[in-house]
Amino acid sequence: MMQPPTQDDIVRAHRMIAPFIVRTPALRSPILDEETGATVFIKAEPLQRTGSFKLRGATHALLRLPEAARARGVVTYSSGNHGQAIACAAATLGMRATVVMPSDAPAIKRDSTARWGAEIITYDRRKEDRAAIGRVIAERTGAALIPPYDHADVIAGQGTLAVELVEDARAAGCELDMVLVCTGGGGLTAGCALALQLLSPETRLIAVEPEGWNDTGRSLHAGRRVANDGTGSPLCDALLAMEPGELTFAINRPRLAGAVAVSDQAVLAAIGFAVRTLKIVVEPGGAVALAALHAGLLPVAGLTVGIVLSGGNVDPAVLARALDC
Repeated sequence: MMQPPTQDDIVRAHRMIAPFIVRTPALRSPILDEETGATVFIKAEPLQRTGSFKLRGATHALLRLPEAARARGVVTYSSGNHGQAIACAAATLGMRATVVMPSDAPAIKRDSTARWGAEIITYDRRKEDRAAIGRVIAERTGAALIPPYDHADVIAGQGTLAVELVEDARAAGCELDMVLVCTGGGGLTAGCALALQLLSPETRLIAVEPEGWNDTGRSLHAGRRVANDGTGSPLCDALLAMEPGELTFAINRPRLAGAVAVSDQAVLAAIGFAVRTLKIVVEPGGAVALAALHAGLLPVAGLTVGIVLSGGNVDPAVLARALDC
């Protein structure tokens, strides 16, 4: 297992990637505040380049590669958002990129990844091992393999989101009591956990997952990594990791204050709320933290709460379904 990033690594990552990413706003919603009884800061990563937070970790990981490694290109595996991010960061740095994507990935994610110039190789997520495919390509081509979450430089880059969220809350005269973060393999969660431990150690961090894919919550309860059975709903395609990452769980286990799981119906309702009330488009996996808050799954009255909208690359049919709810 790689060594985890340090908190100083996240601070350095924030400076390093600043010229390449958007510092997304922390939105406010009087309606959401009134509904929950909390003061809510909404980190709007759908407004990031490529439409998700993943650009942070991808950019940091590629910037950290030596020049000789950059010349050999990069390979990754991703359900979409990390693949797009690697493709974008590679194009910015003049690198070749290969992305192993599930054959059922939303077209909006596949098309965006291709638009950045990456080569796409598809696989069957039910039958094939994407990590093994990525390793074979990396060994054959000499490309650097940058996985979507279990990588120290990726985790450090993702943690820059929490740095900005803490800073923006403080600029408004608030200290965050709780942060809700969308959790799949756990890279964003781990980066946020390290950043909050450094900058706002009293803030409680809660992992939010889709029902049926709540491996982090069950792993916290078991005290060890527990895998999903893969039979859950595919709605939140960005969060369908089979189990927490080895590195990410080692970081998250002692730092998370808890985890909650949300239903598909709650996710669709959150997407509709985001469009109608916040005027922002969110994909299902990116909406789970808002869903937990909107559905009242946590006692937050009187608290200052940060929530992450982690991505906005939603399939049009899913968006239409959400707006019909």
